[in-house]
Amino acid sequence: MNLCSLTLHELHDKLKRREISSEEITESVFQRIASTEEKIGAYLTLCHDSALVEAKRADSLLRRGEPASPLLGIPVALKDIFLTRGAVTTCGSKILGNFVPPYDATTVKRLRDAGVVIIGKTNLDEFAMGSSTENSAYATTRNPWKLDRVPGGSSGGSAAAVAADECVAALGTDTGGSIRQPAACCGIVGMKPTYGRVSRFGVIAYASSLDQVGPMAKDVTDCALMLEAIAGYDPADSTSVNLPVPSYSRELDGNVGGLKIGIPGEFFIAGMQPEVERAIREGIRILERQGSRVEEISLPHTEYAVAAYYLVATAEASSNLARYDGMKYGLRVPARDLTDTYRKTREQGFGAEVKRRIMLGTYALSAGYYDAYYLKAQKVRRLIKRDFEEAFEKCDAIVTPTAPTTAFKLAEKTKDPLQMYLSDIFTISVNLAGLPGLSLPCGFDAEGLPIGLQIIGKHFDESTILRLGFAYEQATEWHKRKPGL
Repeated sequence: MNLCSLTLHELHDKLKRREISSEEITESVFQRIASTEEKIGAYLTLCHDSALVEAKRADSLLRRGEPASPLLGIPVALKDIFLTRGAVTTCGSKILGNFVPPYDATTVKRLRDAGVVIIGKTNLDEFAMGSSTENSAYATTRNPWKLDRVPGGSSGGSAAAVAADECVAALGTDTGGSIRQPAACCGIVGMKPTYGRVSRFGVIAYASSLDQVGPMAKDVTDCALMLEAIAGYDPADSTSVNLPVPSYSRELDGNVGGLKIGIPGEFFIAGMQPEVERAIREGIRILERQGSRVEEISLPHTEYAVAAYYLVATAEASSNLARYDGMKYGLRVPARDLTDTYRKTREQGFGAEVKRRIMLGTYALSAGYYDAYYLKAQKVRRLIKRDFEEAFEKCDAIVTPTAPTTAFKLAEKTKDPLQMYLSDIFTISVNLAGLPGLSLPCGFDAEGLPIGLQIIGKHFDESTILRLGFAYEQATEWHKRKPGL
């Protein structure tokens, strides 16, 4: 039995029964990484020595028979955007090439408190800006299902690592689809919780009103267990919401009878890959057969979501990334004076996509253009949010494709930023509205590439979309398929 291929909850049951040890699981994961990582490139940093220390500590706790967290002793990967005490944290950028944080992000601390084994830091698009994990300053990650395809982005390293059994579960971040889209591309489960449900403290910021932390896992149960561990109020994050965290995993009963599912016509568009539409329509029929009721709904301002997002997100990026000037930490390029040092540090430290978004955001915020661009985008954002509020008066959840196509070829869209941005057309509006969204596998195309089904929920109603995802999973086998590496 290959331990690294099992789910989190399967491993937890075996650990509780003392059939296996955390050290054995961890060694299994590192052996898998040794055999596959050269092909995939999911990791930027591996934490081999500290991971084995954490595994031994978990085994010691298990031997004492103390009540065990479901995550105790489980090997987990972190997107390299989370501040991780003692581990190089680059955010995929040269400007943070040698940065070692002195403290943990809140989510990392919560995982440590739950007893996880941190395997390493995964690759991402630089500063989480991208949909293919091709914008990293250090490596290009490949899709485990087909090595000439992208794994999605920006959390492509985390998605690829989970899909290839190079970890048991992972954390990602989602600003416009950066958990859900790579989850769809790699055939795993990924969740963006409601904005404010999970702390952003210690997460390197891209767009602060949109960023959200979430789990990436092999099935819905694992996703629920991960969310339970990281969710909850954090006074260190001013946008954190003080609400109780449900026991998501205990609510996965498979009963979705009577739930109303909204199907927005605007998410079934011309140009969408026909196999994707067929798989989503079949997914909807499966949920209907389990007792859910389908309701046609409209989200009329969806067509403006991409434009609004790329004004709001880039404006916030322009502000957030101003701190990287070579003075306090990270790269510093010596020059003749202070202004020249700033200029050369940022010129050499940031990649092309990051520079593009900083310039777009700075322009949108500049005098004379603020009202025409940024302010108008915020008004459109409010209209998109109102569309969802009106839709949720008729339904309990919304089902859509996660992405319009399966994973595209490496370098296929790098020369056309607009085509790359459209990869997130079905996920962006969820971030603009601050809603929770779940992506799970629902089929494969003719080339054997996974297709993702997205379930969108009401604010702080992660329980309902997890229940729907679990019910769908129980009726299908898609989540059990593995890439043939």
